[in-house]
Amino acid sequence: MANKRDYYEVLGINKNASQDDIKKAYRKKAKECHPDLHPNDKEAEARFRELNEANEVLSDPDKRARYDQFGFNDPMNGAGGFDTSGFGGFGDMGGFSSIFDQLFGGAGMGGSRRGANAPQQGNDLRYDLRISFEEAVFGCEKSFDFYRSELCDDCRGSGAKPGTQPITCPTCKGTGQVRMQGGFMTTIRTCSACGGTGKVIKDRCPKCGGTGRVKRKRTATVKVPAGIDNGQTIVMNGQGEPGINGGPNGDLYIVITVKPHKLFRRDGTNLYLDMPISFPTAALGGEIDIPTLKGAEKYTVPEGTQNGTEFRLRGKGVPQVRSSYTGDLIVRVRVEVPTKLTEKQKELLRQFDESSTGREYKERKSFLDKMKGLFN
Repeated sequence: MANKRDYYEVLGINKNASQDDIKKAYRKKAKECHPDLHPNDKEAEARFRELNEANEVLSDPDKRARYDQFGFNDPMNGAGGFDTSGFGGFGDMGGFSSIFDQLFGGAGMGGSRRGANAPQQGNDLRYDLRISFEEAVFGCEKSFDFYRSELCDDCRGSGAKPGTQPITCPTCKGTGQVRMQGGFMTTIRTCSACGGTGKVIKDRCPKCGGTGRVKRKRTATVKVPAGIDNGQTIVMNGQGEPGINGGPNGDLYIVITVKPHKLFRRDGTNLYLDMPISFPTAALGGEIDIPTLKGAEKYTVPEGTQNGTEFRLRGKGVPQVRSSYTGDLIVRVRVEVPTKLTEKQKELLRQFDESSTGREYKERKSFLDKMKGLFN
């Protein structure tokens, strides 16, 4: 158990935190690292599991009391500590979906003590938006269609056939939970008869099949800020699924995917460009046109520029999101050796090479000097 972090530390709360504080802390942190918002991120998945485990124990008064007293070495569970196997795994989508529902508006981990008719926030949704490189740099406004579950118009979300009403669940008496006594331990579980709603539907609504919800197509428009990068997320508050029992809507998370550019590579707010230039331009210097995202820029290449030399165009990169700062364009020179020369061109190059004294090539001279020292 030495590798485990203290559950209070995991949730970022003190030991005197109320149950409401625990719920708020769990919900906030779990949203930040939920695997649906961080696909293929093993670290986020591990953090999410850790949060679930901490919430499972601290949200249950009995388990919390034992944890406060014994730490991870609860004698009721042996030396291994608390049994947190009931979370459901990420390996099967059924368990994963269950955790997602619980986090974003469902019943809660380990059987919540929230009343069956208490307001609950609706589920959050995710939409993957693909934009061009230029749209990411300069910002844009995009409209898109998505689907979400909304309250059925026929039954107004009750799930019961129009003209009828759900009845109070006879098993849990409307609480949505059942208590099971085992020795001196009391376990509270979601009522299986009503699924935790506290209500039983005898005549189901034919339109929604008793779920109280139907899938509808919606259109949203989002303003993408200038400088947004690949993998970043925009949150549209209240655009998720409707809440339960008058609870607020969930949120819509828009995950940005940026198409690669043919010329430029981005790193933060800087752009990088490999720029081919001719051998004469590199040797003699000269003016070249450098492409930028706002058009061509004139630049004078100094005489004797070497292959791989980098120079910087200030302020020609990417703006920082919601900031006045803009990065730079960093150009790396690629001196191109000519091919398919004519006989006249070859002869001119031979004459140039024959007339060379060696002082024209600093690196070559240094190399030859080292070779002499090596064999003498």
